Amino acid sequence: MQSISIVRLNMWTYFIILFTVSFCALSHGNRIRREEPDLNPGNWDSCKPNAQAPPTRVPTKDRVDALRTRFATEGIQAYLIPNEDAHQSEYPSAYDKRRGWISGFQGSAGFAVVTDTKQALWTDGRYFLEAEDTLDCHWILMREREIGVPSMIEWLKSVLTNGQTLGASPFLSSSSSWKANEEALQAAGIDMKAVSNELIDALWNNDRPAQPNSPINALPIQFAGVSWENKVTNMREQMAALGTDMMVVTGLDETAWLFNLRASDIDYNPFFLSYAIVANDSVSLYLLNHTQKLTNAPTDDATSQTLAEHLNTGADGTCLGRTGMCVDVREYEPITVTRDVDNRAQRATGVLIGYACNQAIYAAIPNKGKIVQMNTPIATTKTMKNSVEVEGMKKSHIRDAVALISFLERLEREVKEGKEWTELSAAKALAESRYAQEYNRGLSFASISGSGANGAIIHYRPTELTNKKITTSEMYLLDSGGQYLDGTTDVTRTFHFGTPNDFEKECYTRVMMGHINLFLAKFRKGVYGREIDAYARGPLWDVGLVYRHGTGHGIGMYLSVHEGPGRISLSHALIASDHPLDVNQFFSDEPGYYEDGKFGIRLENIVMVTNASTKYHFPGTEFLTFEHVTLVPYAPNLINYDLLDDKQIQYLNDYNELVRSKVGPELQRQGKTAAYEWMRSKTERYEKINPQTPNTEKVRSSTVTVSPVGLFVLILLSIFPVILHH
Repeated sequence: MQSISIVRLNMWTYFIILFTVSFCALSHGNRIRREEPDLNPGNWDSCKPNAQAPPTRVPTKDRVDALRTRFATEGIQAYLIPNEDAHQSEYPSAYDKRRGWISGFQGSAGFAVVTDTKQALWTDGRYFLEAEDTLDCHWILMREREIGVPSMIEWLKSVLTNGQTLGASPFLSSSSSWKANEEALQAAGIDMKAVSNELIDALWNNDRPAQPNSPINALPIQFAGVSWENKVTNMREQMAALGTDMMVVTGLDETAWLFNLRASDIDYNPFFLSYAIVANDSVSLYLLNHTQKLTNAPTDDATSQTLAEHLNTGADGTCLGRTGMCVDVREYEPITVTRDVDNRAQRATGVLIGYACNQAIYAAIPNKGKIVQMNTPIATTKTMKNSVEVEGMKKSHIRDAVALISFLERLEREVKEGKEWTELSAAKALAESRYAQEYNRGLSFASISGSGANGAIIHYRPTELTNKKITTSEMYLLDSGGQYLDGTTDVTRTFHFGTPNDFEKECYTRVMMGHINLFLAKFRKGVYGREIDAYARGPLWDVGLVYRHGTGHGIGMYLSVHEGPGRISLSHALIASDHPLDVNQFFSDEPGYYEDGKFGIRLENIVMVTNASTKYHFPGTEFLTFEHVTLVPYAPNLINYDLLDDKQIQYLNDYNELVRSKVGPELQRQGKTAAYEWMRSKTERYEKINPQTPNTEKVRSSTVTVSPVGLFVLILLSIFPVILHH
């Protein structure tokens, strides 16, 4: 043990220490005040005087002014414009992007509020940079979860007065959020009013896209694994166990899964506008132009059935004269749906609805005491893939890896040869590579193809205005995915086709370390994803780096690329719909790091939750872990192997061998020799050379003399955390 001999201090030394500590405390107080967020319009750099406006900025003053002219007629002083449609879709159709039209901001998360004199938009850390590039300077950007940024309720309390009213469409807000907002506002004397005729719809005319109305096709049992009849039977059993005999289905992914149907009403998502009511003695499905769609010939060569044949219903959508289970198909009209919900609910014992059920449907249920609101049995069953779906997901990811590896081999080779590649041309070429694969039905989202600084925009989408060249001097981030009859894919890789600097390599390696740590984690069955999120953030936290997005999202089987209700995320508040992780659920594992103005790094694999093998077995406890699904090489030239521990190196070698053994044969079968050789060059085994341990002398006990300056520093270090805390 070391001992410390302290010299005597004179009064001047004490005075210097006291003065310095007081100065630090005062300075810190001033710093806190300076860090209070700017909540004025145009609260970002490109709106400052003499700053250059980004070419992607969308002027919306005339639209907002026109909206305000409607307030007096409706008796409101503020209006809420969410991103979602009537089904609370994360990615609404172009027809339903009302918030995008009024604000110019097209990110998938966020909402806008317009008052008589102010306008504000809230979004999360994935979209801060995009919002700054698209909003005009009349908007206030509310950066969610940043220190001091008010919630919508807090802000409205500060800008509205007692007796004033916030208006909103009941079809575009979930019933759970409506109730929470209404109660919070009422406590401040502010009312919330359901506006029956959506105000944006009355303004958005000339350039509005048409309402989606795509053909609907049956998904064969060879891909779905379970018939829709068996799914309905299972739902009824789960409903009965919950004391309900009626379930209103509002989520588009839920109707698609329940009836084994797919369409393309929503870009990149195989959905169709629909509602459904499942009762103990009937099943109703609401479709746009239902009589035409029931008898149209299928447009997907995977099936030969018409919709009427698949659902065992008549050409007019009725079940008259049908034997066996039949679906009563009706027209997709808000008034028809709410009327039927009202009528059926009056006869029901209990009515089951999901957390995302819109306020209009909720309000149509006459006896609120009958309502059971929770994750629907569809949501929780859908996320746990059946054996056919599990096998399909794995096979589709192998074919998707072939498409991606084939493209990457060409991209790297030609960039190094000096041929011109841009973000847009790369995204287009990769899409074509995916389209060529068996069972492909398009992309699962618009590819995030970001070179250099564009890669730092977390959900960046290249346009003609922002399109950059891909070169050997900058990092390149590529996040992409495909839709297949047997699976949905989502994979991110980051590259440098030249010589990365040490900081870029360290950032990449630390992202990889977190990515590996999460995959290797073993966790108790029943935990939520947020409880294991820190495994992925730790290596970045160790050096003071962070990323502003979740670490993992669920993924569907030829459904949503972002599937709930489970998620792996510390970057979002805990909500009622969060669901524990369980076997046969598929999630992304995607930590990242983003250096504003320079580069972005993200590594994303899809993994499957599976049972873990453990040395000991605690009574009544099961453990889970992850299994590989995505099989695409990493970028060896970006890895600083000295930072990796033995387990991480073992992971990397095992993963590389798995890529070779699973994807290699498919590359060879498809005759992709160059891609095969590229894959092998990126998956070579790494053997860590352990340096010889140097001889060290035994540490002796010693006496350390601390000078006045040294003691001064020690005291500051001990007191400074207290100052920071206060």
